[in-house]
Amino acid sequence: MSTSRLSVAVQEHGLSLPSEGRIAVFAPRADADLSALDRARVEVVQPVKPDHDVFERAGFATAITESGRYSVAVVMVPRAKAQAKDLISRAAACADLIVVDGQKTDGIDSFLKETRKRADLSGSLSKSHGRIFWFEGGEFGDWLAPETQDAGEGFVTRAGVFSADAIDPASRALAAALPPKLGRVVADLGAGWGYLSSQILKRDGVEVMHLVEADHVALECAKLNIKDARAQFHWNDVRDFKPGSRVDTVVMNPPFHTGRKAEPDLGVQFIRTAAKILAPAGQLWMVANRHLPYESALRESFVKVEEVAGDRSFKILHAQRPSRTKR
Repeated sequence: MSTSRLSVAVQEHGLSLPSEGRIAVFAPRADADLSALDRARVEVVQPVKPDHDVFERAGFATAITESGRYSVAVVMVPRAKAQAKDLISRAAACADLIVVDGQKTDGIDSFLKETRKRADLSGSLSKSHGRIFWFEGGEFGDWLAPETQDAGEGFVTRAGVFSADAIDPASRALAAALPPKLGRVVADLGAGWGYLSSQILKRDGVEVMHLVEADHVALECAKLNIKDARAQFHWNDVRDFKPGSRVDTVVMNPPFHTGRKAEPDLGVQFIRTAAKILAPAGQLWMVANRHLPYESALRESFVKVEEVAGDRSFKILHAQRPSRTKR
């Protein structure tokens, strides 16, 4: 791995970190290099379970959200612009020195330009198709995201969650394709802010609805959108999810990227989890982008697989009877 921008900024470009006080690191991905920081003083603020767990296992203090004051706050800029602005605003409100690090494809240069208008920039470094800059003070209150935002049809979301501005068309299509009867126990893997689960709970016979979601922010939105005693909310990496009993039906609109690069293996791992948790006669309903090659993975894990609906953009797949060899 090449030396990170953060390390180079500290070692060679004048980023002077205070010798005392806590250091918050907002939204680092699992592969982020934090070696330039004093681990004993670092608190990783990461609401996404897989990344959160990586840092926790590595011995870092971890949190879902920030608390109290910090001497330094490092923001690892995410793809969603509104979420990135929110993180910078929160960092500026809780720390004396703010460090912002991100890729140019994620708009880091635009954040630098806007920051120059609001605060006195202390330094900047361009490296590896990205940029890191740091500053003190400034007014960023108007960048703070609202606690909730309207997604239509009575649903609320928050900046940065998947499909924050409206109901995802693929999820809507999957909900419409589901049969009236889904069994007693249903699991929504990658439940997001709860649209699919809310539609499933309208069907007869559902007694338990597992919402499994890695993004704690999205899951909190789901709790606001679904006020139903049958719903059980799980902040989990789907790949590690183990319900207390077998599931009759799994539904999912799995993510296929964690950054800009497509990673269809994520969906494959969702499929394998579905096969493990389903009852012998269980079924999986999923929607996916048309170009993603999930059929082979489905056939490895299920006896019967068919495409039941879709269009040029996406496909709805139905798989039945998980293979015993995959249990």
